[in-house]
Amino acid sequence: MGIDTIALMSTLMRIGQLLLALSLLVFIHELGHFLFARLFGVRVDKFYLFFDLKGKALWRYRPKGSETEYGIGWLPLGGYCKIHGMIDESLDTDQIKEPIRGNEFRSKPAWQRFFILIGGVLFNFILALLIYAGISYHWGDVEMSSRSVTAGMIFSPAAQEVGFHDGDIIWSIDGKERDVLRADFMRAVIEAKEVTVQRDGQLVNIAIPDDMMQRILRGNEGLMTMQLPFIADSVLAGSAAAEAGVQRGDKLLALDSIPMPHLPSGRRYFYTHAGEWISSEWLRGSDTVQLAIRPDTTGVIGVMLRPLQDIYEVQQVRYSLPESFVAGWHKGIGTLSGYAQDMKYVFTPEGASSLGGLVSMGKLFPAQWDWFTFWQICALLSIIFAFMNIIPIPGLDGGHLLFVIWEMITGRKVKDEVLIRAQMVGMLLLIALVIYANANDLFKLF
Repeated sequence: MGIDTIALMSTLMRIGQLLLALSLLVFIHELGHFLFARLFGVRVDKFYLFFDLKGKALWRYRPKGSETEYGIGWLPLGGYCKIHGMIDESLDTDQIKEPIRGNEFRSKPAWQRFFILIGGVLFNFILALLIYAGISYHWGDVEMSSRSVTAGMIFSPAAQEVGFHDGDIIWSIDGKERDVLRADFMRAVIEAKEVTVQRDGQLVNIAIPDDMMQRILRGNEGLMTMQLPFIADSVLAGSAAAEAGVQRGDKLLALDSIPMPHLPSGRRYFYTHAGEWISSEWLRGSDTVQLAIRPDTTGVIGVMLRPLQDIYEVQQVRYSLPESFVAGWHKGIGTLSGYAQDMKYVFTPEGASSLGGLVSMGKLFPAQWDWFTFWQICALLSIIFAFMNIIPIPGLDGGHLLFVIWEMITGRKVKDEVLIRAQMVGMLLLIALVIYANANDLFKLF
């Protein structure tokens, strides 16, 4: 198996994971709308996974005596639940002109329409909580103080500009010791007033500027990464590493005679020399071996790295079934809170330029299948999906909810003509946003 084949398989693996995750999230979202609609006796015309553009579908089925057509479309970009009497992305205005019937969306009281509209967001959030609970129960948690990273951190140029040095050990953040593996660790550093690091045995205080996040986004290299050695824990058969002769336990020392003291430097060098032959030096036991290696066209050599717990001191936390639901709740709330806090940066030039689309989402997934990582990303995307849909923009669930809430407060229903125009404007905004985000991805590739 050639290295280009390995690169293709890695790309297909990421695409497959992305499609599976999005299919699950969209199905659960639309199921939320569907179940609340049926609960209140509202007719659902169609319930589809993927889009049946121009009426073409891979599979469709209407149960005997049912008003709902179930199906799988051919365009794998989401799905939909077509609720009768509701102005949605289909912009079907013909049904609005018909007399109001008792089984359609617009005939129901505002409070029932509220729950039908929020059902998708609610189900996505519940899904994330259940996934986090399942992860907690099956895998548990790994906790690790930032002080346990005895080799210190590798800092981006933006971090170095404010006073961090490679090898610094994060000692405290605003006077508090923190868990380096928590999802909010990076945010805590970025939003801190002062970070204390241990450098050459001495404690040094570093003042964090108010615009630290903008500096990080502008640099597009993140804040820091844990200093880890590049040690092969396993080698993928047929990969560049396997063909070069890399073995389990080999530690990378140098590439093209340039020292590679840690994992990020090795990864970066392989990526910038994708498809090129590189002379590499590895430590194997007490011996040093020289190997010629050529990364695939994506800069991957095909090794699984030694796990964190084999390098630094970590604490494994196990949960009972009831405890796992509590842990899942805290993780879900923490992720939602963090994402909501980060939204303010989207409205800065640096934040807008960092927006990504399908390519960015695909890069979240590993090149090889890993259930733990897959479910972690699914939970994160489900939270993001819920949050984005609740934003009060016409065309999203939040936009529809805004009009219903207005009706509940004032007692006056918004005219159908206003809803149709708002839906059209919202759809144009969403299309423009999708194009912009995916264009950002394409721009970063070249």
